[in-house]
Amino acid sequence: MASQAEGLLSEECRVAINQIASYELHVSDAYLSMACYYIEDTEVPSFHTFFQDQAEVKREHAKQFIKYLRKYKCKVCLPVIKRPDIDNWGTGKQAIESALQLEKALNTLLQELKTLASKNKETNLSRFMKKFLDEQTRNISYLEYQLNYQKDLEKVAQSEGQPEKAAEASETSGKETTSEGNTANLPTQQVPKSAT
Repeated sequence: MASQAEGLLSEECRVAINQIASYELHVSDAYLSMACYYIEDTEVPSFHTFFQDQAEVKREHAKQFIKYLRKYKCKVCLPVIKRPDIDNWGTGKQAIESALQLEKALNTLLQELKTLASKNKETNLSRFMKKFLDEQTRNISYLEYQLNYQKDLEKVAQSEGQPEKAAEASETSGKETTSEGNTANLPTQQVPKSAT
């Protein structure tokens, strides 16, 4: 393709990368808001840490996409994405559901860019995107796991007919009980922070 031979990105890919960089910043903003909301919530301290870490990771991803555009001397023109009008993220389960929607939407944008890069034979872009797609898969799996865990805790609390048990269960959202009755940390996902 002519643009590949000249070392430039196709217009379609340039627009898609700008969209992804903007959406990464949007997700970062939402996660930062969630982290602030849960900062003093003793029932779900693991949510605060996860959202704070992911806010930083998403911001770093946006920077990497912008650097990629600059490397190919492309115009950086990030579309504006309206911030969600949510100040109260609700329960930990509701926040996880919101985070999962954000991650799935970002995954869709990344998959569309992957398709465009393949269609336009932009192999450098395909290689560049691989780590982002891998991280998206891990993030979505982690959030789905956490969501199912929260649903299971609610079912246990409801089956016992004691709503106050749900609050106690949320407090241990990052733990499970072993056969001996001790609590053990559930496996957590460590999402590596991307280097600049």
